[in-house]
Amino acid sequence: MSDIEAAADLLDGQGIVRPEVEAAVRQLIEAFGEDIARQGIERTPERVARMFDELLAGYRVDPQALINDALFDIEYDEMVIVRDIEFYSLCEHHLLPFLGSVHVAYLPRARVIGLSKIPRIVDMFARRLQVQERMTNQIADFIDTAVSPHGVAVVIEGLHLCATMRGVKKANARMVTSAMKGTFRSNQVSRQEFLDHLARRADSARL
Repeated sequence: MSDIEAAADLLDGQGIVRPEVEAAVRQLIEAFGEDIARQGIERTPERVARMFDELLAGYRVDPQALINDALFDIEYDEMVIVRDIEFYSLCEHHLLPFLGSVHVAYLPRARVIGLSKIPRIVDMFARRLQVQERMTNQIADFIDTAVSPHGVAVVIEGLHLCATMRGVKKANARMVTSAMKGTFRSNQVSRQEFLDHLARRADSARL
């Protein structure tokens, strides 16, 4: 198996059981007064340990292996946009999920990155304990370094369960973050073109 296949398998896998995580989950369940031997719960520590290993697989992905052979020298200088990339992450403050969509654009400088790699880059950073602001910058910085384009733009729209299930309990609140680098930061026309594409996508969704 190649390095890039191994990196992809980590993000696509079902997770392994780590005994220390399984033991911690068992202790947590018992602390809340549940019977760990009850039929519906007896295998819950194993399932939760496997789940966390899957949801946090991004820590174990080699970034260079992920994009290994997916950079191509192509004379193309118009905007490339990959939008509506679904993501699921865990808030580092409460270990509750936040989820939504990532929209990425870049202006190539003599080379492009394979289409499938951008969603995998998103997954690599989403599959960690995160805050949305940091994840936005990490995705933009990584693509900027890997592809060396004229500019990179990333917009993330997220629904945070820590704000819907607890705390302020606002079910319809969405958080929007953005990172603009290079041309997208310095050139209003390029930035507006990207944002207009997202606006058209939102208008279409309402039809």
